[in-house]
Amino acid sequence: MIHESVYELRRNLKGAVGIDDGGRVELLDAERVRAELIDTLVRDAVFGTFPVKTFSRWLIWELGQLMGACPASIHEFYMARADNAWTNRTVPAMNMRFSTYEAGRAAYRAAQRTQTGAFIFEIARSEMGYTFQEPAEFSAVLIAGAIKEGYRGPIFIQGDHFQVDGKKYRSDPDGAVNEVKALAKKAVAAGYWNIDIDTSTLVTLEPASLDEQQRDNYLRSAMLTKFIRDLEPEGVTISLGGEIGEVGEKNSTVPELDAYIHGYKAALGELGDYAGLSKISVATGTAHGGILLPDGTQADVAVDFDTLEDLGERARFHGSGGAVQHGASTLPDELFSKFPETQTIEIHLATGFSNTFLDHPSLPESLRQEMYAHLDAHHADERGANDSDLVFHLKTRKKAFGPFKPELWALPRERVEAIFAGVEEHYAFFYEKLNVAGTRELVDGIVTPVAHHRPMPVLARGAGDDQGLAD
Repeated sequence: MIHESVYELRRNLKGAVGIDDGGRVELLDAERVRAELIDTLVRDAVFGTFPVKTFSRWLIWELGQLMGACPASIHEFYMARADNAWTNRTVPAMNMRFSTYEAGRAAYRAAQRTQTGAFIFEIARSEMGYTFQEPAEFSAVLIAGAIKEGYRGPIFIQGDHFQVDGKKYRSDPDGAVNEVKALAKKAVAAGYWNIDIDTSTLVTLEPASLDEQQRDNYLRSAMLTKFIRDLEPEGVTISLGGEIGEVGEKNSTVPELDAYIHGYKAALGELGDYAGLSKISVATGTAHGGILLPDGTQADVAVDFDTLEDLGERARFHGSGGAVQHGASTLPDELFSKFPETQTIEIHLATGFSNTFLDHPSLPESLRQEMYAHLDAHHADERGANDSDLVFHLKTRKKAFGPFKPELWALPRERVEAIFAGVEEHYAFFYEKLNVAGTRELVDGIVTPVAHHRPMPVLARGAGDDQGLAD
């Protein structure tokens, strides 16, 4: 069901949720909200008309505030690592590309049964485009998933790779940076209180000195830090990450990290008294999506764990929580325990979850073939000269998630339950291997929850008949 109007939606809330003339929300029947209303609200938030989705997203946020499902910053947790308050754990940052409501629910279920509190939901700037998920929708859906599963605790929502377009920067530097600023403004308002600033695209290897190579990277990173800090809600210190080398390119080095962070701190100091970075992303041998071989299998990747450990130690020396590894989800299972052993603070996981979903036998083969046909018709320019259909579809199939979002959300319940049982196990695997299982109490003892209420959208005022809703 999707409501056709805000009036109809608000009438449906009667007896479960009250909203007074000032926009204050009252929770009257939490069980009914979880059992039935949140399923409808989340569909309204994704597929409704503009007034309906705007109101639904606001109401989901406010219900989250009342039901203990609140967006938060992981900054305090990472700064505690910098002070050695905890060690030997690696936080999974999980890119949510498909059926985010069900995927989020699976992640929460896995977290509840393993008592995991240190995990991040994220989406990159590029993923927002091809999965059709703008910031306000993404955060609303993840809060709704927590409400549905009865998950209480901080929800860490992260903007991954808020990246400056290197090609555009060369011809229009301010325009390229302003695109990231505009996105950051939307993201912070939506509850993305964790953001990875990616200006590594601006690194140039031609100059002789490392400072010159990293200059545009650290100057623009500092500028974006100030911009985002100025947007922070009261009481929130957004967790910000920097990046010293583009993932998939040459491996990062400790001298490069030193050059970046020295320049960054000096540049940020000139802009004012601002908190700096809580982590630094580095390149140590992985690539986004892995490296596909002609038969569709993944090539063996040699992660330089010694360098990763050295970079993390140096990042903590400079006052952040440590080093971040991207492009890790397609690595062999036996390698994941190496990340907490080498004190990696965070790893980013995406393609492996997509594969678990798309390759599950309960996903209808007819739908899978429709998605592949769409790729053949609309993404043929991305096919390599020697790509077989298998390799081409494996490389590009993530780009079918947006166009087929309605079909994926409309799968029969029995298929959804079978598919996401497998996805849930995949999340639980990473929680255990990365040693964040059992971090619920640790996170609660470090991260300070910040209540943040929003005004009711103007278009919703007077649209309902809430008088006597508590009767």
